[in-house]
Amino acid sequence: APRPAPARGGPAPRTVRLGSPRPRLRMVGLALTLVMLAFVARLLQVQAVDASAYAAKADQNRYVGRTLAAVRGEITDRNGIKLATSVDAYDITADPTLFTEEVTKTSDAPEQAAELLAPILGQDTAAIAKKLRTPHTRYVLLARRRTPQVWKQIKDLKNTLAAKAESERDGVGVLAGVLAEPTSKRVYPNGGLAAGILGWVNAEGKGGGGIEQLLNKELAGQDGRIRYAQSGGRLVPTAGSTETPAVAGSDIELTIDRDIQWAAQNAITEQVKKSKADRGYVVVQDTRTGQILAMANSPGFDPNDLSKADPAALGNAALQDAYEPGSTAKVMSMAAVLQENVATPMTHVTVPNRLHRGDRMFQDDIDHLTWYLTLNGVLAKSSNIGTILAAGQLGTTQAEANRVLYSYLRKFGIGSPTGLGFPGETKGILAPPGSWSTSQQYTIPFGQGLSINAVQAASVYSTVANGGVRIEPTLVRGAKGADGRFTPVPKPKETRVVSEKTAKALAQMLESVVDDEQGTGVKARIPGYRVAGKTGTANRVDPATGRYRGYTSSFAGFAPADKPRVTVYCAIQNPTKGSYFGGQICGPIFKQVMEFALKTLQVPPTGAGAANLPVTFTP
Repeated sequence: APRPAPARGGPAPRTVRLGSPRPRLRMVGLALTLVMLAFVARLLQVQAVDASAYAAKADQNRYVGRTLAAVRGEITDRNGIKLATSVDAYDITADPTLFTEEVTKTSDAPEQAAELLAPILGQDTAAIAKKLRTPHTRYVLLARRRTPQVWKQIKDLKNTLAAKAESERDGVGVLAGVLAEPTSKRVYPNGGLAAGILGWVNAEGKGGGGIEQLLNKELAGQDGRIRYAQSGGRLVPTAGSTETPAVAGSDIELTIDRDIQWAAQNAITEQVKKSKADRGYVVVQDTRTGQILAMANSPGFDPNDLSKADPAALGNAALQDAYEPGSTAKVMSMAAVLQENVATPMTHVTVPNRLHRGDRMFQDDIDHLTWYLTLNGVLAKSSNIGTILAAGQLGTTQAEANRVLYSYLRKFGIGSPTGLGFPGETKGILAPPGSWSTSQQYTIPFGQGLSINAVQAASVYSTVANGGVRIEPTLVRGAKGADGRFTPVPKPKETRVVSEKTAKALAQMLESVVDDEQGTGVKARIPGYRVAGKTGTANRVDPATGRYRGYTSSFAGFAPADKPRVTVYCAIQNPTKGSYFGGQICGPIFKQVMEFALKTLQVPPTGAGAANLPVTFTP
């Protein structure tokens, strides 16, 4: 259709002409091409020209993982007093890849770092430098379990050097690759107190002896794990991390009373020094429960610093030493005689100065005219000959008597583990009766020819004190887990050994040892308390030669005799100065420790008088 004519007299219409789009498209295309070329050039530079440099930087920023050490559980006494605990510490580690020349821009970074670290860690400079040059690894251990103060000193120095390197734009600080892993250090607040019981923790953080070793799994807990990004030895907080938390170990509560343990350890240490003896031990036991209240050894050691410890003193000699008990074992022979109804405490026993049996002549510890003793007197005066004569009545033949005596020794726990399961514990030596030599048939009744440990010896007397029922000794009361719940140990095994009547008679006979002027244990008397006890002086087998040399001196007993609460056993090996008789050097130890234990446990004095059984008879 024809266009309308413009209005007459108005302006002429304006015509707009569009330019060609091709030049603009060419410019845009050229710009995009230049940008792509720039990216390609940069990509070639990164992947080809500078590949090694960027790979090194990327290597410094990769994710790394480390173990989160679980806090080791505490060990406490029966009242919750800490005997072993853990404090914060750090394992000082390093990443050798961060000490290379490419990273630090210097060829001797390991040596420079070692010079700085050696005085802080107390180590050799060359040894540290060698570790920092370890190839093909990103982890080396420089020092274990250092205090937070040590790590702070390293960290401050590390930050100072890092800031200097950053300002100078010259690589990284020479300590950038030094790292720390939080851990804990085992400490024993009471030093060497109860060290034989507690043991120690080795360099790997595992129990190396004692309760630390026995219950290592429970104490150790479960380690955790963390994975995080790091750059130049520093954590990258925005890069994210994954963590499996550590589970703390259980706290272990022992049956030990710290104060009674101290009294026992102090007493035996002084006497061992005074007697110039090889060693000694004291065991204190609750007669009603079988719980060990103290187990002291001398010499001992300080688990805080094993470098100063005598290797021969490590361990727990009260459980690990096997030795012939001597006359303290006579109470088991008397128990058999009474229980088998072949004699009573009033039975007359005529004791000559010498007695020929088997292939040898037997004698008592002193020469004497013929003694006219009751069976009670045989025990009170600790007559070997009287004991042989009494034990011989256990059977119509010597072989039968041997079998009967053996059965009672076994019931008392001789030749069997104590039940504590302690590392290195000995069960002693008790041969079957068919293997007893000619002399053993007559020496075993008075405590030679068999061997025991100190806890077994204490348990014998606790059995008599407990009315003839043997309660398996215990050293652990229970454990408190990470959830805070306390779990007691199972009830210990109980075994009837002799009747209550026999046990009461034995207790009265043991009182004569201490209370009667003719007894061998008068130094164990305690004012206000009735005391039942027995001395022991045995020929000692030298562990170095296997021959008899010196003596084992001992004393065992319980109090109050009429209502027993505590058993104390003391033994000293090879005293070489002063008396070697058990009543003379161990009787006072018994008294000192027993008095302290009775006061600590608030045991009231005895009400009734002693039985005062006769020791002799008139022929």
